[in-house]
Amino acid sequence: MMLKASAEQNVKMINLLRNIVTSIALYCIFTNAVASNKLPTHNPVPGGIALVSIPHPHDPTTSKPKAYFQGRQVMVLAQHNNNATWVAVTGIPLKTISGEYTLNISFTAQEQQKIKFSVLDKTYREQHITINNKRQVNPNKLDLQRIGREKQEMIRAFQNWDDSAPAITQIFWPLKGEISSPFGLKRFYNGESRNPHSGLDIAAAEGVPIEAPADARITASGDFFFNGLTLMLDHGHGLVTMYCHLSRIDVALGGRVTAGQAIGLVGKTGRATGPHLHWSVSLNDARINPYLLMPPTFNSAQ
Repeated sequence: MMLKASAEQNVKMINLLRNIVTSIALYCIFTNAVASNKLPTHNPVPGGIALVSIPHPHDPTTSKPKAYFQGRQVMVLAQHNNNATWVAVTGIPLKTISGEYTLNISFTAQEQQKIKFSVLDKTYREQHITINNKRQVNPNKLDLQRIGREKQEMIRAFQNWDDSAPAITQIFWPLKGEISSPFGLKRFYNGESRNPHSGLDIAAAEGVPIEAPADARITASGDFFFNGLTLMLDHGHGLVTMYCHLSRIDVALGGRVTAGQAIGLVGKTGRATGPHLHWSVSLNDARINPYLLMPPTFNSAQ
């Protein structure tokens, strides 16, 4: 009987060890996949991302090139972990017309390239919104002056370039909730046409915490006319995210945050018809669909 019990215990111990080893292996696979530069989804449409391969230069010792699209520096990554070939992760502005475009590549002052790529057509749906506060649709003179100052602050944050840390190519949801307004909608306020919706609206109860989707530095913070309490996070290499309509901001301008850190609370400040988070993601100063930077297994806000 003692031998039988010992054999059963050995089988249980072997199974336990096998499960532990399997769990460790799966964990390593997952963490390595997250840590490595997984390329975003290639979707070369207005509001999308074009992954443009950069051929090897004539000089094999040449270092990583710089890439520019419409005057803005673009994130460049080693392709397939091969330092001899690169890919430009190019954000495409929402108002881009379909057609052929040029990416300017600079290896050295003497080694330059121009690479052509195509932007495909895409039609986004319309959304009609009624705003009771008429100034939020047709601001007065003083409002317009304030809006102008705030716009310049946001432009500076969107156009900042910081390559002091490794590039981030995958981000996660800042909170759970229903998508109440998808990206790219053609918007009409009180029947008047306005700019397309350059982010996602995630509906949630007022006071729900919002988390940083990746490591970042806080480059803009304040109470804006349209956006209400707003934060902008710079994740480096032209990747910037913006959070609007907050009820509270919990981090300081100029500080750094880590992925998953609470940065503020959901609210309805500014031009909002109810509590929600407006979340914008920008690459090389082009607002893009956030889904394109989501890992496939986490591509849900639910």
